[in-house]
Amino acid sequence: MNAPSLETRDLTIRFGGHVAVDAVSCAFHPGTLTAIVGPNGAGKTTYFNLISGQLKPSAGRVLVYGEDVTALGAPDRTRRGVGRAFQLTNLFPNLSVLENVRLAIQARRGLGLNLWSVWSSHRELIGEAQAVLERIALADKRDMPAASLPHGDQRKLEVGILLAIEPEVFMFDEPTAGMSVDEVPVILDLIREIKRDTSKTILLVEHKMDVVRELSDRIIVLHNGQLAADGDPAEVIASPVVQQAYLGIEPEGAGG
Repeated sequence: MNAPSLETRDLTIRFGGHVAVDAVSCAFHPGTLTAIVGPNGAGKTTYFNLISGQLKPSAGRVLVYGEDVTALGAPDRTRRGVGRAFQLTNLFPNLSVLENVRLAIQARRGLGLNLWSVWSSHRELIGEAQAVLERIALADKRDMPAASLPHGDQRKLEVGILLAIEPEVFMFDEPTAGMSVDEVPVILDLIREIKRDTSKTILLVEHKMDVVRELSDRIIVLHNGQLAADGDPAEVIASPVVQQAYLGIEPEGAGG
């Protein structure tokens, strides 16, 4: 198997006496979509925060392509190819949908966040941003302030910003949460599109088991902050102990 693009070694964080993530060691490889599942409070989002640099671990390490990035903050990890879709925290609410995507492209190119850069470059960036908006089905809302978008469209814009920075590792934290049934396919199609590029690594926290079943190449289960299962999706989902204890699904034939 190819070398891991991302690895956590004994990654641990304590909040007071509570161990939210407990010595989780896991390697993630290009060309693989790993779904991270488990009950509420299992440590999934905290684990994501440790990987992306929002939180500093109490112990353990994070490696990106073999480089120890544990001491680096989120911006430096993004520059090393780790991209994450947040729940609305990375949108500029008063800027237009187009400007949000354009600034992400500008940052990726190392042009800083100057809104009024050289005009020729500006036109090129706008063209590239427009293409991203077409992909996420928001081209018709390009001039609206991000804050005025409905929740589902804000989630789509988050994914657009993630696409614009072109990371090597894509991290999606419940990308379809709060979306209507009609909106979900746009996001899932984008994830499928990213997945076709076998140089990319995708991590997905998702509660909808039908989505997990369809998209994942591998499932890891967190429970009480610990790695409780890791393997082939069919095997992990079919495991009675995982179904009952970790996913809240009663085994077939169980009385209600």
